[in-house]
Amino acid sequence: MSTWIVILNALILIGLIVSAILASVSEKLLSSVIALSVTGIFAAAEFLLLHAPDVAISEAAVGAALAPMIFIVTLRKLKGGGDK
Repeated sequence: MSTWIVILNALILIGLIVSAILASVSEKLLSSVIALSVTGIFAAAEFLLLHAPDVAISEAAVGAALAPMIFIVTLRKLKGGGDK
């Protein structure tokens, strides 16, 4: 395995960990949802590096797009959900 793939893999894993921590410690709900979406993007990139494109597409569709969209719609339907 080449050096740049190892470096890219390490950067993606660091981004995955940092965004997951930000999603759990953020005070605002909307910020948590956005960090959760970024976590899904990093997970999809990691699956792509691990040569699992079908899992990467599924993770990108569900983890980075569909689930955060459902959370944002739910927060918007609640009164002042983004300010808590």
